[in-house]
Amino acid sequence: MNQRPGNQLFDAYFTARDMREVFCDQGRVQAMLDVEAALARAEAYVGLIPQTAVAAIEAACRSEHYDFCALGEAIATAGNSAIPLVKALGKQIATTDAEAERYVHLGATSQDVMDTGLVLQLRRALELIEGDLAQLGQILATQAERYVATPLAGRTWLQHATPVTLGMKIAGWLGAVTRSRQRLQELKPRLLVLQFGGASGTLAALGEQAMPIAEALAAELHLSLPDQPWHTQRDRLVEFGSVLGLIAGSLGKLGRDISLLMQTEAGEVFEPSAPGKGGSSTMPHKRNPVGAAVLISAATRVPGLLSTLFSAMPQEHERSLGLWHAEWETLPEICCLVSGSLKQALLVADGLEVDAERMTRNLDLTQGLVLAEAVSIVLAQRVGRDTAHHLLEQCCKRAVAEQRHLRAVLGDEPQVTAELSAAELDRLLDPAHYLGQAHTWVERAVAEHSALTA
Repeated sequence: MNQRPGNQLFDAYFTARDMREVFCDQGRVQAMLDVEAALARAEAYVGLIPQTAVAAIEAACRSEHYDFCALGEAIATAGNSAIPLVKALGKQIATTDAEAERYVHLGATSQDVMDTGLVLQLRRALELIEGDLAQLGQILATQAERYVATPLAGRTWLQHATPVTLGMKIAGWLGAVTRSRQRLQELKPRLLVLQFGGASGTLAALGEQAMPIAEALAAELHLSLPDQPWHTQRDRLVEFGSVLGLIAGSLGKLGRDISLLMQTEAGEVFEPSAPGKGGSSTMPHKRNPVGAAVLISAATRVPGLLSTLFSAMPQEHERSLGLWHAEWETLPEICCLVSGSLKQALLVADGLEVDAERMTRNLDLTQGLVLAEAVSIVLAQRVGRDTAHHLLEQCCKRAVAEQRHLRAVLGDEPQVTAELSAAELDRLLDPAHYLGQAHTWVERAVAEHSALTA
Protein backbone atom coordinates (compact mmCIF):
# COMPACT_ATOMS: atom_id res chain seq x y z
CA MET A 1 0.00 0.00 0.00
CA ASN A 2 1.42 3.38 -0.98
CA GLN A 3 1.58 5.95 1.78
CA ARG A 4 2.00 9.65 1.23
CA PRO A 5 5.15 11.08 2.80
CA GLY A 6 4.55 12.66 6.19
CA ASN A 7 6.33 14.61 8.88
CA GLN A 8 6.94 12.06 11.58
CA LEU A 9 10.06 13.29 13.36
CA PHE A 10 8.08 14.84 16.21
CA ASP A 11 5.14 12.45 16.33
CA ALA A 12 6.56 10.29 19.10
CA TYR A 13 7.16 13.39 21.21
CA PHE A 14 3.91 15.32 20.71
CA THR A 15 1.38 12.61 19.80
CA ALA A 16 0.33 9.24 21.20
CA ARG A 17 0.72 6.48 18.62
CA ASP A 18 -2.73 4.99 19.17
CA MET A 19 -4.36 8.38 18.59
CA ARG A 20 -2.35 9.01 15.43
CA GLU A 21 -3.55 5.62 14.17
CA VAL A 22 -7.15 6.75 14.66
CA PHE A 23 -6.58 9.77 12.43
CA CYS A 24 -4.06 8.45 9.93
CA ASP A 25 -5.10 8.02 6.28
CA GLN A 26 -6.08 4.41 6.88
CA GLY A 27 -8.15 5.38 9.92
CA ARG A 28 -10.01 8.08 8.03
CA VAL A 29 -10.71 5.88 5.01
CA GLN A 30 -11.79 2.89 7.06
CA ALA A 31 -14.21 5.01 9.10
CA MET A 32 -15.90 6.23 5.91
CA LEU A 33 -16.02 2.71 4.53
CA ASP A 34 -17.60 1.53 7.77
CA VAL A 35 -20.37 4.05 7.15
CA GLU A 36 -20.88 2.83 3.59
CA ALA A 37 -21.08 -0.81 4.72
CA ALA A 38 -23.54 0.09 7.49
CA LEU A 39 -25.65 2.08 5.02
CA ALA A 40 -25.91 -0.95 2.75
CA ARG A 41 -27.00 -3.15 5.65
CA ALA A 42 -29.56 -0.56 6.81
CA GLU A 43 -31.04 -0.15 3.33
CA ALA A 44 -31.21 -3.90 2.85
CA TYR A 45 -32.91 -4.21 6.24
CA VAL A 46 -35.76 -1.92 5.20
CA GLY A 47 -35.95 -3.48 1.73
CA LEU A 48 -34.63 -0.59 -0.36
CA ILE A 49 -31.79 -2.68 -1.80
CA PRO A 50 -31.55 -6.45 -2.20
CA GLN A 51 -29.95 -8.36 0.64
CA THR A 52 -27.74 -10.10 -1.90
CA ALA A 53 -25.90 -6.82 -2.59
CA VAL A 54 -24.68 -6.39 0.98
CA ALA A 55 -21.92 -8.98 1.00
CA ALA A 56 -20.15 -7.53 -2.03
CA ILE A 57 -20.38 -4.01 -0.64
CA GLU A 58 -19.08 -5.10 2.76
CA ALA A 59 -16.21 -7.03 1.21
CA ALA A 60 -15.11 -3.92 -0.67
CA CYS A 61 -15.28 -1.73 2.44
CA ARG A 62 -11.77 -2.55 3.60
CA SER A 63 -9.17 0.18 3.52
CA GLU A 64 -6.39 -2.11 2.29
CA HIS A 65 -8.08 -2.21 -1.11
CA TYR A 66 -7.39 1.49 -1.75
CA ASP A 67 -4.42 3.56 -2.80
CA PHE A 68 -4.23 6.52 -0.42
CA CYS A 69 -1.85 8.42 -2.68
CA ALA A 70 -4.31 8.17 -5.57
CA LEU A 71 -7.17 9.20 -3.30
CA GLY A 72 -5.18 12.19 -2.08
CA GLU A 73 -4.52 13.34 -5.62
CA ALA A 74 -8.19 12.90 -6.53
CA ILE A 75 -9.30 14.92 -3.49
CA ALA A 76 -7.42 17.91 -4.89
CA THR A 77 -9.84 17.88 -7.82
CA ALA A 78 -13.00 16.56 -6.17
CA GLY A 79 -12.94 18.90 -3.17
CA ASN A 80 -13.56 16.26 -0.52
CA SER A 81 -12.48 12.75 0.37
CA ALA A 82 -15.80 10.97 -0.04
CA ILE A 83 -16.28 11.63 -3.77
CA PRO A 84 -13.16 9.78 -4.99
CA LEU A 85 -13.55 7.12 -2.30
CA VAL A 86 -17.12 6.31 -3.36
CA LYS A 87 -15.98 6.09 -7.00
CA ALA A 88 -13.15 3.77 -6.03
CA LEU A 89 -15.53 1.76 -3.88
CA GLY A 90 -17.92 1.34 -6.78
CA LYS A 91 -15.15 0.09 -9.04
CA GLN A 92 -13.96 -2.32 -6.38
CA ILE A 93 -17.48 -3.74 -5.93
CA ALA A 94 -17.99 -4.04 -9.66
CA THR A 95 -15.03 -6.37 -9.99
CA THR A 96 -17.02 -9.04 -8.15
CA ASP A 97 -20.67 -7.99 -8.43
CA ALA A 98 -21.73 -5.43 -11.02
CA GLU A 99 -25.30 -5.54 -9.77
CA ALA A 100 -24.32 -4.65 -6.20
CA GLU A 101 -22.36 -1.62 -7.42
CA ARG A 102 -25.68 0.04 -8.30
CA TYR A 103 -26.67 0.25 -4.65
CA VAL A 104 -23.58 1.73 -3.02
CA HIS A 105 -23.97 5.16 -1.31
CA LEU A 106 -27.66 5.24 -2.18
CA GLY A 107 -29.40 8.37 -0.84
CA ALA A 108 -26.34 9.66 1.03
CA THR A 109 -24.18 12.70 0.36
CA SER A 110 -20.44 13.11 0.74
CA GLN A 111 -20.75 15.02 3.98
CA ASP A 112 -22.89 12.29 5.51
CA VAL A 113 -20.09 9.81 4.96
CA MET A 114 -17.31 12.15 6.04
CA ASP A 115 -19.00 13.53 9.14
CA THR A 116 -20.34 10.20 10.35
CA GLY A 117 -16.94 8.64 9.67
CA LEU A 118 -15.43 11.43 11.75
CA VAL A 119 -17.85 10.70 14.58
CA LEU A 120 -16.74 7.07 14.53
CA GLN A 121 -13.13 8.24 14.80
CA LEU A 122 -14.03 10.65 17.58
CA ARG A 123 -15.72 7.85 19.50
CA ARG A 124 -12.46 5.92 19.48
CA ALA A 125 -10.55 9.09 20.34
CA LEU A 126 -12.90 9.64 23.27
CA GLU A 127 -12.23 6.14 24.55
CA LEU A 128 -8.49 6.73 24.45
CA ILE A 129 -8.69 10.13 26.11
CA GLU A 130 -11.10 8.95 28.79
CA GLY A 131 -8.90 5.97 29.55
CA ASP A 132 -5.80 8.12 29.94
CA LEU A 133 -7.65 10.71 32.02
CA ALA A 134 -8.96 8.04 34.37
CA GLN A 135 -5.47 6.58 34.74
CA LEU A 136 -3.98 10.03 35.31
CA GLY A 137 -6.65 10.80 37.88
CA GLN A 138 -5.82 7.65 39.82
CA ILE A 139 -2.11 8.44 39.77
CA LEU A 140 -2.71 12.00 40.94
CA ALA A 141 -5.07 10.80 43.68
CA THR A 142 -2.38 8.45 44.96
CA GLN A 143 0.29 11.15 44.83
CA ALA A 144 -1.96 13.71 46.50
CA GLU A 145 -2.55 11.37 49.43
CA ARG A 146 1.14 10.47 49.60
CA TYR A 147 2.19 14.10 49.95
CA VAL A 148 -0.88 15.41 51.77
CA ALA A 149 1.22 16.68 54.69
CA THR A 150 4.44 17.60 52.86
CA PRO A 151 4.85 21.38 53.26
CA LEU A 152 6.27 23.60 50.57
CA ALA A 153 6.17 27.30 49.90
CA GLY A 154 3.01 28.59 48.31
CA ARG A 155 3.87 31.02 45.56
CA THR A 156 1.82 34.00 44.47
CA TRP A 157 3.08 36.35 41.77
CA LEU A 158 6.07 33.93 41.67
CA GLN A 159 7.04 35.02 45.19
CA HIS A 160 6.93 32.98 48.38
CA ALA A 161 3.54 33.20 50.06
CA THR A 162 2.22 31.15 52.99
CA PRO A 163 2.93 27.40 53.10
CA VAL A 164 0.84 24.87 51.23
CA THR A 165 1.41 21.15 50.79
CA LEU A 166 2.53 19.26 47.74
CA GLY A 167 -0.54 17.07 48.16
CA MET A 168 -2.77 20.15 47.96
CA LYS A 169 -1.04 21.29 44.78
CA ILE A 170 -1.46 17.85 43.22
CA ALA A 171 -5.10 17.81 44.35
CA GLY A 172 -5.59 20.96 42.28
CA TRP A 173 -4.33 19.12 39.19
CA LEU A 174 -6.57 16.18 40.07
CA GLY A 175 -9.67 18.35 40.39
CA ALA A 176 -9.17 19.72 36.88
CA VAL A 177 -8.78 16.20 35.48
CA THR A 178 -11.96 15.07 37.22
CA ARG A 179 -13.96 17.99 35.86
CA SER A 180 -12.75 17.25 32.33
CA ARG A 181 -13.83 13.64 32.71
CA GLN A 182 -17.26 14.85 33.79
CA ARG A 183 -17.49 17.17 30.79
CA LEU A 184 -16.65 14.36 28.39
CA GLN A 185 -19.37 12.18 29.86
CA GLU A 186 -21.88 14.99 29.56
CA LEU A 187 -21.16 15.76 25.90
CA LYS A 188 -21.27 12.18 24.60
CA PRO A 189 -25.02 12.18 23.85
CA ARG A 190 -24.59 15.34 21.78
CA LEU A 191 -21.43 14.23 19.95
CA LEU A 192 -21.93 10.55 19.21
CA VAL A 193 -24.76 10.98 16.72
CA LEU A 194 -25.39 10.06 13.11
CA GLN A 195 -25.01 12.57 10.30
CA PHE A 196 -27.44 11.58 7.57
CA GLY A 197 -29.36 14.09 5.51
CA GLY A 198 -28.65 13.47 1.86
CA ALA A 199 -28.09 16.26 -0.63
CA SER A 200 -29.61 19.15 1.35
CA GLY A 201 -30.62 17.55 4.60
CA THR A 202 -34.14 16.38 3.66
CA LEU A 203 -33.34 12.76 2.67
CA ALA A 204 -35.82 13.28 -0.16
CA ALA A 205 -34.07 10.71 -2.34
CA LEU A 206 -35.15 7.95 0.04
CA GLY A 207 -38.82 8.89 0.11
CA GLU A 208 -40.96 7.29 2.79
CA GLN A 209 -38.17 4.92 3.70
CA ALA A 210 -35.87 7.76 4.82
CA MET A 211 -36.55 7.62 8.55
CA PRO A 212 -36.54 3.82 8.82
CA ILE A 213 -33.19 3.78 7.01
CA ALA A 214 -31.80 6.57 9.23
CA GLU A 215 -32.89 4.67 12.33
CA ALA A 216 -31.41 1.41 11.04
CA LEU A 217 -28.15 3.14 10.05
CA ALA A 218 -27.79 4.73 13.49
CA ALA A 219 -28.41 1.33 15.09
CA GLU A 220 -25.84 -0.35 12.83
CA LEU A 221 -23.19 2.19 13.85
CA HIS A 222 -24.26 2.29 17.52
CA LEU A 223 -24.87 6.01 17.27
CA SER A 224 -27.86 8.08 18.34
CA LEU A 225 -30.19 9.55 15.75
CA PRO A 226 -30.25 13.34 16.25
CA ASP A 227 -33.32 15.52 15.91
CA GLN A 228 -32.17 16.57 12.43
CA PRO A 229 -29.07 16.52 10.20
CA TRP A 230 -26.32 18.91 11.31
CA HIS A 231 -24.41 19.54 8.10
CA THR A 232 -23.85 23.21 8.91
CA GLN A 233 -24.59 23.19 12.64
CA ARG A 234 -21.13 22.47 14.00
CA ASP A 235 -21.63 23.07 17.71
CA ARG A 236 -21.29 19.36 18.47
CA LEU A 237 -17.76 19.22 17.15
CA VAL A 238 -16.80 22.58 18.57
CA GLU A 239 -18.04 21.57 22.02
CA PHE A 240 -15.81 18.51 21.93
CA GLY A 241 -12.89 20.59 20.72
CA SER A 242 -13.52 23.07 23.52
CA VAL A 243 -13.37 20.36 26.18
CA LEU A 244 -10.15 19.10 24.64
CA GLY A 245 -8.87 22.67 24.87
CA LEU A 246 -9.70 22.69 28.58
CA ILE A 247 -7.87 19.40 29.02
CA ALA A 248 -4.84 20.76 27.20
CA GLY A 249 -4.88 23.88 29.36
CA SER A 250 -5.22 21.92 32.60
CA LEU A 251 -2.35 19.66 31.63
CA GLY A 252 -0.37 22.74 30.67
CA LYS A 253 -0.92 24.06 34.20
CA LEU A 254 0.49 20.79 35.57
CA GLY A 255 3.46 21.06 33.24
CA ARG A 256 4.07 24.69 34.15
CA ASP A 257 4.07 23.93 37.86
CA ILE A 258 6.45 20.99 37.43
CA SER A 259 8.83 22.99 35.29
CA LEU A 260 8.95 25.81 37.84
CA LEU A 261 9.50 23.38 40.71
CA MET A 262 12.33 21.79 38.72
CA GLN A 263 14.17 25.09 38.32
CA THR A 264 17.62 25.03 39.83
CA GLU A 265 16.64 27.75 42.29
CA ALA A 266 13.73 25.63 43.55
CA GLY A 267 14.77 22.02 43.00
CA GLU A 268 11.77 20.60 44.85
CA VAL A 269 9.95 18.28 42.43
CA PHE A 270 11.33 16.59 39.33
CA GLU A 271 10.16 14.59 36.37
CA PRO A 272 11.31 10.97 36.51
CA SER A 273 14.83 10.53 35.23
CA ALA A 274 15.89 8.11 32.51
CA PRO A 275 19.03 7.59 30.43
CA GLY A 276 19.26 10.33 27.83
CA LYS A 277 16.15 12.13 29.07
CA GLY A 278 16.29 15.89 29.38
CA GLY A 279 19.95 16.23 28.56
CA SER A 280 21.73 18.97 26.67
CA SER A 281 23.86 18.69 23.54
CA THR A 282 26.59 20.74 25.23
CA MET A 283 25.95 20.82 28.99
CA PRO A 284 26.37 17.42 30.67
CA HIS A 285 24.80 18.61 33.92
CA LYS A 286 21.43 19.58 32.44
CA ARG A 287 18.17 17.90 33.42
CA ASN A 288 15.51 19.58 31.37
CA PRO A 289 11.74 19.15 31.96
CA VAL A 290 11.11 17.57 28.57
CA GLY A 291 7.75 16.06 29.58
CA ALA A 292 6.47 19.34 30.95
CA ALA A 293 7.52 20.97 27.69
CA VAL A 294 5.03 18.80 25.78
CA LEU A 295 2.24 19.73 28.19
CA ILE A 296 2.99 23.43 27.87
CA SER A 297 3.41 23.16 24.09
CA ALA A 298 0.01 21.51 23.63
CA ALA A 299 -1.63 24.08 25.88
CA THR A 300 -0.09 26.75 23.67
CA ARG A 301 -1.00 25.21 20.31
CA VAL A 302 -4.51 23.91 20.93
CA PRO A 303 -6.20 27.31 21.52
CA GLY A 304 -5.14 28.47 18.06
CA LEU A 305 -6.57 25.34 16.49
CA LEU A 306 -9.72 25.71 18.57
CA SER A 307 -10.14 29.24 17.30
CA THR A 308 -10.31 27.77 13.79
CA LEU A 309 -13.24 25.58 14.84
CA PHE A 310 -15.05 28.56 16.32
CA SER A 311 -14.30 30.67 13.25
CA ALA A 312 -15.74 27.93 11.05
CA MET A 313 -19.12 27.84 12.83
CA PRO A 314 -21.12 30.38 10.77
CA GLN A 315 -21.43 28.05 7.80
CA GLU A 316 -23.48 28.97 4.76
CA HIS A 317 -26.97 27.52 4.32
CA GLU A 318 -27.01 23.69 3.95
CA ARG A 319 -23.38 23.04 2.89
CA SER A 320 -20.40 25.18 3.64
CA LEU A 321 -17.72 26.43 1.30
CA GLY A 322 -14.29 26.43 2.95
CA LEU A 323 -15.41 26.59 6.57
CA TRP A 324 -16.26 22.89 6.66
CA HIS A 325 -12.96 22.19 4.92
CA ALA A 326 -11.11 24.12 7.63
CA GLU A 327 -12.25 21.54 10.20
CA TRP A 328 -10.92 18.44 8.46
CA GLU A 329 -7.40 18.51 9.85
CA THR A 330 -8.04 20.80 12.80
CA LEU A 331 -10.07 18.64 15.16
CA PRO A 332 -7.96 15.51 14.54
CA GLU A 333 -4.82 17.52 15.28
CA ILE A 334 -6.32 18.75 18.55
CA CYS A 335 -7.06 15.13 19.49
CA CYS A 336 -3.50 14.12 18.66
CA LEU A 337 -1.93 16.95 20.65
CA VAL A 338 -4.08 16.23 23.69
CA SER A 339 -3.25 12.54 23.45
CA GLY A 340 0.47 13.29 23.43
CA SER A 341 0.07 15.64 26.36
CA LEU A 342 -1.78 12.97 28.30
CA LYS A 343 0.88 10.35 27.65
CA GLN A 344 3.58 12.68 28.93
CA ALA A 345 1.46 13.67 31.94
CA LEU A 346 1.08 10.01 32.86
CA LEU A 347 4.84 9.52 32.80
CA VAL A 348 5.53 12.70 34.76
CA ALA A 349 2.86 12.18 37.41
CA ASP A 350 3.64 8.53 38.01
CA GLY A 351 7.36 9.04 38.45
CA LEU A 352 7.49 12.31 40.40
CA GLU A 353 10.72 12.68 42.31
CA VAL A 354 10.22 14.80 45.41
CA ASP A 355 12.90 16.46 47.54
CA ALA A 356 11.04 17.18 50.80
CA GLU A 357 14.21 18.39 52.51
CA ARG A 358 14.76 20.98 49.81
CA MET A 359 11.17 22.12 50.27
CA THR A 360 11.81 22.64 53.97
CA ARG A 361 14.99 24.59 53.28
CA ASN A 362 13.25 26.72 50.68
CA LEU A 363 10.44 27.50 53.11
CA ASP A 364 13.07 29.09 55.33
CA LEU A 365 14.73 31.12 52.60
CA THR A 366 12.92 34.22 53.83
CA GLN A 367 13.86 33.40 57.43
CA GLY A 368 10.35 33.07 58.72
CA LEU A 369 8.70 35.85 56.71
CA VAL A 370 6.31 33.46 54.97
CA LEU A 371 4.68 32.86 58.36
CA ALA A 372 4.28 36.50 59.34
CA GLU A 373 0.56 36.19 58.59
CA ALA A 374 0.21 33.37 61.12
CA VAL A 375 1.66 35.55 63.87
CA SER A 376 -0.32 38.57 62.79
CA ILE A 377 -3.65 36.70 62.88
CA VAL A 378 -3.13 35.48 66.44
CA LEU A 379 -1.72 38.78 67.64
CA ALA A 380 -4.66 40.66 66.12
CA GLN A 381 -7.04 38.82 68.42
CA ARG A 382 -5.16 40.30 71.39
CA VAL A 383 -4.12 43.80 70.36
CA GLY A 384 -6.38 44.55 67.38
CA ARG A 385 -5.94 44.03 63.65
CA ASP A 386 -4.38 47.37 62.70
CA THR A 387 -1.92 47.34 65.58
CA ALA A 388 -0.91 43.74 64.92
CA HIS A 389 -0.50 44.29 61.19
CA HIS A 390 1.63 47.41 61.68
CA LEU A 391 3.75 45.72 64.32
CA LEU A 392 4.43 42.63 62.16
CA GLU A 393 5.17 44.82 59.18
CA GLN A 394 7.82 46.68 61.12
CA CYS A 395 9.32 43.45 62.46
CA CYS A 396 9.49 42.00 58.95
CA LYS A 397 11.30 45.10 57.65
CA ARG A 398 13.73 44.89 60.55
CA ALA A 399 14.38 41.19 59.89
CA VAL A 400 15.20 41.94 56.27
CA ALA A 401 17.36 44.95 57.06
CA GLU A 402 19.29 43.14 59.79
CA GLN A 403 19.34 39.81 57.92
CA ARG A 404 17.93 38.04 60.95
CA HIS A 405 15.28 35.38 61.32
CA LEU A 406 11.81 36.71 62.02
CA ARG A 407 11.64 34.53 65.12
CA ALA A 408 14.64 36.31 66.62
CA VAL A 409 13.25 39.75 65.81
CA LEU A 410 9.86 38.89 67.29
CA GLY A 411 11.55 37.51 70.39
CA ASP A 412 13.24 40.87 70.90
CA GLU A 413 10.04 42.87 70.48
CA PRO A 414 8.38 43.61 73.87
CA GLN A 415 4.96 44.29 72.33
CA VAL A 416 5.04 40.79 70.87
CA THR A 417 6.50 38.88 73.80
CA ALA A 418 3.99 40.54 76.11
CA GLU A 419 1.24 38.73 74.21
CA LEU A 420 2.88 35.59 72.82
CA SER A 421 5.05 33.10 74.68
CA ALA A 422 8.21 31.59 73.24
CA ALA A 423 6.38 28.28 72.71
CA GLU A 424 3.56 30.07 70.89
CA LEU A 425 6.03 31.86 68.65
CA ASP A 426 7.85 28.64 67.86
CA ARG A 427 4.59 26.97 66.90
CA LEU A 428 3.34 29.89 64.83
CA LEU A 429 6.59 29.94 62.87
CA ASP A 430 6.49 26.21 62.13
CA PRO A 431 5.16 25.66 58.56
CA ALA A 432 3.64 22.31 59.54
CA HIS A 433 1.24 24.13 61.86
CA TYR A 434 -0.03 26.60 59.26
CA LEU A 435 -1.43 24.42 56.52
CA GLY A 436 -5.08 25.28 57.02
CA GLN A 437 -7.47 23.09 55.08
CA ALA A 438 -4.84 21.56 52.79
CA HIS A 439 -5.66 18.09 54.10
CA THR A 440 -9.38 18.66 53.50
CA TRP A 441 -8.84 19.81 49.92
CA VAL A 442 -6.93 16.62 49.20
CA GLU A 443 -9.66 14.47 50.74
CA ARG A 444 -12.37 16.23 48.73
CA ALA A 445 -10.48 16.00 45.41
CA VAL A 446 -9.75 12.31 45.93
CA ALA A 447 -13.36 11.63 46.94
CA GLU A 448 -14.70 13.32 43.81
CA HIS A 449 -12.30 11.34 41.67
CA SER A 450 -13.31 8.11 43.37
CA ALA A 451 -17.02 8.85 42.96
CA LEU A 452 -16.58 9.35 39.23
CA THR A 453 -14.46 6.24 38.86
CA ALA A 454 -16.75 3.94 40.84
